[in-house]
Amino acid sequence: MTHEGTLVGTVRSLYRYPIKSTAGEALRIARVTAGGLQHDRKWAVYTDDGGIASGKRTRRFRPVLGLMQWSSRIEDGHDIPILVSPDGIQYHADDPAAPQALSEVLGQQLRLRRETTIKHHDETPLHLVTTSSLAAIAGLSGQPVDERRFRANIIIDTGTEPVFQEDNWIGAELVIGEQVRVRLGQGMPRCLMIDQSQRGVAVEQKILKLLGTHHNTNLGLQAHTSRPGKVRIGDRVILRRPEVPAASTSLAQGTYKVRTS
Repeated sequence: MTHEGTLVGTVRSLYRYPIKSTAGEALRIARVTAGGLQHDRKWAVYTDDGGIASGKRTRRFRPVLGLMQWSSRIEDGHDIPILVSPDGIQYHADDPAAPQALSEVLGQQLRLRRETTIKHHDETPLHLVTTSSLAAIAGLSGQPVDERRFRANIIIDTGTEPVFQEDNWIGAELVIGEQVRVRLGQGMPRCLMIDQSQRGVAVEQKILKLLGTHHNTNLGLQAHTSRPGKVRIGDRVILRRPEVPAASTSLAQGTYKVRTS
């Protein structure tokens, strides 16, 4: 089967956060499932009142300062995350020593749990950001912006023109590499976490304010998986708009015909 689409960029970075609100891990290859990147935010730290530890306070979330100085990763062949303390001590997430260490360091009673019917992600399982949007934020702030600050899953290299490019993609579909398709929703609301210090990223107290002033506090897009599969650094990213006629056989300049199974 063939379909038409416009080449908009390539996959620059892939990130997952096995334990929500900790520093995560960069990947070269990731499996995209119906629930987002495999292992992404499938565990979380819970507070004593049943809230999910985060950088903000909502019905589901509770602020736990300092949690982003911890990190988490998945070892090949395992589905239990490794939690790593700021001084490098490692714990399996299902080891009782892990929540004990968190509780002692962060000064409150905390627990680690797998995701159940209460979802750990903020809005949608996937969050995509373009390098164009990162350049736009850098232009507003007057200095380079670390992409890790925004905790997105997929960074798409669309060049360095400072424009919130993905705003024009809302409601469309992306074909990523040979297998994966994702449906794009509205802009992703950002919160206080993007200004906070996290492992390897310094505190920056003006990014959220800039987003609020210039971009409705959104950065990147919410997304859902419509076809699972693997994505890799360097994969082509093709934009498909719903209004493209299915029977069209002509290709506009800059578009590509993509084959899918």
